[in-house]
Amino acid sequence: MNKLEAFGHIAALAIRGDLVFPTSVNAALRVQLALDNPDTPMDEAIRLVLAEPQLAARTVALANSAMFNRSDSTVTNVRTAITRVGYHNLYALAAAMVVRQFGSKITDPDLRAKAEQLWQHSVFVACLARILAREVTEINPDTALFAGIVHEVGGFYLLSRADEFPGLLDPDPDNWQPASEEIILREVMKKLGIPEPVATAIEGLRDGFLGVPPDTLLDTLLLANHFAPIESPLAQPHEEMPQAESVVDLFVDETMAARILAQAEKDAASMHAALLV
Repeated sequence: MNKLEAFGHIAALAIRGDLVFPTSVNAALRVQLALDNPDTPMDEAIRLVLAEPQLAARTVALANSAMFNRSDSTVTNVRTAITRVGYHNLYALAAAMVVRQFGSKITDPDLRAKAEQLWQHSVFVACLARILAREVTEINPDTALFAGIVHEVGGFYLLSRADEFPGLLDPDPDNWQPASEEIILREVMKKLGIPEPVATAIEGLRDGFLGVPPDTLLDTLLLANHFAPIESPLAQPHEEMPQAESVVDLFVDETMAARILAQAEKDAASMHAALLV
């Protein structure tokens, strides 16, 4: 089966809803979907988190990270951790577990390396998006963080299937498979229950133009990807942001960019450490 046939096969399965997720992804997904309801009682949220020991440990670790521990006081229990982190970020943390688990069964060393680079890229984009949302686009920072974590979920899914389809992710100078990629991405996001506004922004990344002024979730993700110091290993050359640097400089000058990147590097290191617990 060549690359074209492999993409067509996976896209056809996706259209039928026949997506193959690792068991660990399904477990984390159940928690994520339950936490999607902001009216979930605190005791129920605690029960859900404690039912997944990894999520419980990571929730406490994230609450104690530099991103959320502004008072420099250590949290030692899930209830206090959830209160500090908040439901939105707990939801993002569960989503991060889902994304991370896609690479858990990859055996090929090159594919595992790509999955790790894609994870590092996603964490940087998430942290940058959170800061840019506060300081530039003025959208909800929690939503931006979540969108950054999951914006490459289609790529993670393809990596998780690439062991079965050698050559699936080989460079494609002719870029003939965008339609299949879009179908796969859309169906993966649907199964993961990613909210429509976030899914729409992620789908818009391929050909998105930065708004003037930038004030949407798509704009936030475009800027975060632009400034991320670690690139996606799956990015094609044509996927660079269409605007010239001078347009970006109108809203994020060199001094501001350096400050935002420095803060994002600290937050990314903090988040990565928390998620490795």
